[in-house]
Amino acid sequence: MLRVPEFPGLVNELVQLVLAHRGAFGQQRVYERAIALVFAEMVVWARHTVTQLLWALGVQDEDWSAWYRLFSRGRFKEEAVNQVLLRETLRHVAADELYVIGGDGVQIWRDSRKMEGTSWLKCPRTPAWRPGIHRAQRFMNGSWLVPPEAGYSRAVILRFLPAFVEKAQRTCHEATKEWQAALTFMGWVRGQLDSAGRLTQRILFLGDGSFDNIHLWQARPDRVVVLVRTAKNRALYALPGAYTGRGAHRKYGERVPKPEAFLKQRSGWQTTTLTVRARQRRMVYRVEGPFVRRGAPTCPVFLLAVRGQSWTRRGNRRRRNPCFYLVNATHQDGQWRLPLSAETLLFWAWQRWELEVAHREAKSGFGVGDKQCWSPRAAVASVQWSAWLYSLLLLAAYRTWGLTHHPHSSSAWWSGAPRWSFNYLWRALHVDCLNIPQFLPLLSLFPTNLAKNRPLATMIHDAMLAAAPA
Repeated sequence: MLRVPEFPGLVNELVQLVLAHRGAFGQQRVYERAIALVFAEMVVWARHTVTQLLWALGVQDEDWSAWYRLFSRGRFKEEAVNQVLLRETLRHVAADELYVIGGDGVQIWRDSRKMEGTSWLKCPRTPAWRPGIHRAQRFMNGSWLVPPEAGYSRAVILRFLPAFVEKAQRTCHEATKEWQAALTFMGWVRGQLDSAGRLTQRILFLGDGSFDNIHLWQARPDRVVVLVRTAKNRALYALPGAYTGRGAHRKYGERVPKPEAFLKQRSGWQTTTLTVRARQRRMVYRVEGPFVRRGAPTCPVFLLAVRGQSWTRRGNRRRRNPCFYLVNATHQDGQWRLPLSAETLLFWAWQRWELEVAHREAKSGFGVGDKQCWSPRAAVASVQWSAWLYSLLLLAAYRTWGLTHHPHSSSAWWSGAPRWSFNYLWRALHVDCLNIPQFLPLLSLFPTNLAKNRPLATMIHDAMLAAAPA
């Protein structure tokens, strides 16, 4: 049985989260290897490849196959570990509070034409006026958004589901569209909350325009509120009137104006002020509906139109374009109503950007996709492993500091950020590890590493002394 001592602060929260995942792994030796890789990821400064992790553990001279089998033989079970992760998030959301999740597509850049899931996709690194293509894997990031503090939130990845296109290189994964992966994610979250005894807890799903799909509206899980951005020229129809006469019931009423046409109306606008990222945001909006989309007549929706704004900052003229959202309606007291208040929906619509922040931090800051695993199963599982570990770090930091109560890193010319960044988390984790004697050989659970890492540590120490000024 593994014995892990108590550590202070951030490292202790991370250790407790790792220990909570014991049941998601099979044999004890598999779990020990997983723990070793988790803490090796914390101290690796180079790319987060399996090779670099093994060098950090000091086992580079041993057989590597057992470490790679963690991904290639299904010993890391993505759904099992994320079930534990979701249960850990329930500690921060009461059963009568809103559980907010979001979905967004993300690409993992690849060069191989034979790797599992790769296909030619639109390259996001090329300019908008000259788009290009690149080889990549496509995933659907399903995240939980933590309760807000001072208008801040964070996206903790709960599932990193493959969403490979039909023409992708596929051996053991089916072709999946983004909206299909989103439906899988919503149904999975709803099922996990139900199994936890939270049958009445409300779920809000946030999505961008790619999820405004009639198939998603038709198959939306029960007890899940969907808020997605929609096009300014979306075709909407009024609800049909009362049935009279013979024949089939009408499914659609008259065609209503396009969403952008409501911007020209002078009356019917409402104003609210929201605290978003420690700033006051004045928003002018209107609610229209209920409407239905052609192809989804059984799912009435409301339209939220947000008027654009223009302002001057430091002599520069800036403008925020109008935007439009659709949210499914709920039937109460014989009428169709908004499922949540308009202020709540607009606030969380702002926070959907946190999923984009998670993509940037996970790929650029944490090396999601760096691992050189080539088998069909490992090429996907290794990406999901890195996304899971990124979420562990975020949740550990959230439990340690919250969102805005971290120890500020300020200087004479900078007063510090109101919310900690992933780089700050990464730096604080390294500092905590260096200040804990048990982590000097990386981990006290692997005492044989000390003798193997001592020559490297001595070499670094001697090089620092030689470089120091006399």
